[in-house]
Amino acid sequence: MADFKHLVVVKFRPDVNVGEILYGIQTLVSCVGTVKPFECYIEYRSTGEDLEGSEMVRQGFTHVFAVIFGSKEGYNAHIQRPAHIKFSAVVAQALDKVVVLNFLGMWVEQKVKASDLPLLHHIISKP
Repeated sequence: MADFKHLVVVKFRPDVNVGEILYGIQTLVSCVGTVKPFECYIEYRSTGEDLEGSEMVRQGFTHVFAVIFGSKEGYNAHIQRPAHIKFSAVVAQALDKVVVLNFLGMWVEQKVKASDLPLLHHIISKP
């Protein structure tokens, strides 16, 4: 069975204490021991600034939160928990923009051989 990924990309409102929101997310995630199997990681730049992306590509989004569940059923159980429902309502008030993506994970085996690299370079360097 494939992992189920829950990816949330956000831009917080300027008046929001992002540290409090991040602490709340970490606390909520640490309480999900009843959903098995469950693994979580949170990625964000502490300054909320993307130092390498252009604004056109980034569109003002500053933080990414990714949660990996062992199954879609585990995800569905998590989002029905009262703590998740209440905290989601609080976070929603703190957001300027949000994109949520849910999808099944899939491992892709690398099939490229060294002999294919010149062909790949030719394809991607075409105008």
